[in-house]
Amino acid sequence: MSMTTPKQEAHETDRRARLVDAERRAVALFDAIEVAGLIIAGRNERDVERDIYDLAKARFGVEKHWHKRIVRTGPNTLLTAGDNPPVRTIAEDDTVYVDLGPVFDEWEGDVGRTYLMGDDPTKARLIADLERIFEIGQAHFHATPDITGAALYDFVCRQAEAAGWRFGGSIAGHVVSEFPHARLPGDKELNRISPRNPLPMREPDGLGQVRHWILEVHLVDPARTFGGFYERLL
Repeated sequence: MSMTTPKQEAHETDRRARLVDAERRAVALFDAIEVAGLIIAGRNERDVERDIYDLAKARFGVEKHWHKRIVRTGPNTLLTAGDNPPVRTIAEDDTVYVDLGPVFDEWEGDVGRTYLMGDDPTKARLIADLERIFEIGQAHFHATPDITGAALYDFVCRQAEAAGWRFGGSIAGHVVSEFPHARLPGDKELNRISPRNPLPMREPDGLGQVRHWILEVHLVDPARTFGGFYERLL
């Protein structure tokens, strides 16, 4: 059985603290976006993205984003980060999700939230279920030491179905680390919460370090007319 040294333990404690701090700063960026009133009906996705970029740079000193800033509204909320749909304008009754990936001092933040432009009760329920299912998935991860990426993906999908939704993502999260985590050696699937990851999530990464995970919850309604997205550190 391998044992960690005090130096290794200190290194991992520092890594975790830096990732938690990156998330804290990303949440503060979200709060600033809300105060500035950037997400309102009548604005298009690209203009909101541009304003978020400017706010992040001016108020938080963010020069880099480890993934593209994503604002999705209406039917575009059914789609994932890898899609590139036509730009839409936010309508009065839309859900709007925002996925941010700012880099703070070379550490990756990754947070996502969903907003409701109107007062539709079904859409409001979906948004409430995003955080609720995240918390259920987070608790299950911490209660299951040997859980694999595939098993956690399946668990979150079943939670979505039990709540009356479909799970909209081909993955349910990924690692974050020192920027850029995409360059970690080894099979990229092992750094994702997906059906293609049979590895226990607590196995070390390609550099022998602890994997720190983002859990993503992407819900869509059964008729596939709207969706929502939420993510944070596990």
